[in-house]
Amino acid sequence: MNALVLAGATATGKTAVCQLLAERMGAAILSFDAMLVYKGMDIGTAKPTPEERRRVPYLGIDLFTPAETSNAALWLAGVKRQLAELPAGTPLIATGGTGLYLRALLEPFDAPPPSPESRARWQGVFETNGLPALQNALRERLAPGACDALPDFKNPRRVMRLLERLDAGEDPAQKKQSPLPAIITLNMPRELLHPRITNRVRAMAANGLVDEVRRLRDAYPVWSDTARAAIGYDEIADHLDGRSSLETALERIMVRTRQYAKRQCAWLRHQTRPVWIDTTPAEPLEQLAGRVTAAWQQHGAVPLPGCFSHAETRRRGE
Repeated sequence: MNALVLAGATATGKTAVCQLLAERMGAAILSFDAMLVYKGMDIGTAKPTPEERRRVPYLGIDLFTPAETSNAALWLAGVKRQLAELPAGTPLIATGGTGLYLRALLEPFDAPPPSPESRARWQGVFETNGLPALQNALRERLAPGACDALPDFKNPRRVMRLLERLDAGEDPAQKKQSPLPAIITLNMPRELLHPRITNRVRAMAANGLVDEVRRLRDAYPVWSDTARAAIGYDEIADHLDGRSSLETALERIMVRTRQYAKRQCAWLRHQTRPVWIDTTPAEPLEQLAGRVTAAWQQHGAVPLPGCFSHAETRRRGE
């Protein structure tokens, strides 16, 4: 099974391009975004609109409630089920900005399932002593200097997951990761991307983000740690609870989103062979879509790993 892949930092225009091209091609869109997996978290994650989803089948989204834990392995299992239901011959476009999920798509993914006991243990360490305690625990478990080669060593959720994998008997430092194949990647200069992020956050507020968070908190009083990691939801919750003004909450969302975009670009630069397509907010969508199409034609679709073969078999009716 192959997919046409378009990556890039948040707010660079991936969704609009893929929506346009999927409608033209009769393709389905597979999202590798870690936060689009949550039902009801629509405005704050910039999820495709209901109208867009009526025109194009979307996979990899709305798999869990905010009360449920998500990770790459669980997401991948849901994606496999959805792929198996696609009509035979449906072209597939994959797009998003979560590096771990992209790697899970393009490489065999055999990480052990998380242990609730192990997860609770390391979550407790983090809540009591913070990220440095998690990093020290990881350093004690790995060979000297091994942590320096690990991605996302400053991301507490990723460090906790590495510790869980060690508890399960796996040594992530011994698992060599080769660079991913050539990935068509949108790139926007920071001086243009940051104002675009600002405008998008303000549009989310105008389109009902506060009401969305209020409804979700009423429906799900307790959220999983992974759902709470979504940018925007804790910030708006603080506003609803009187701990900040709406303007302060929005400013915090903008800052976190800019920081996230920087991390996304760094990951793509170091973990893939990005084929950069430089763009600006002023570029017409049709023009950008044409350049993405030309890049796909030049570099070809990206093979998905053998773990998707059963889905392909079912789609063919074999």
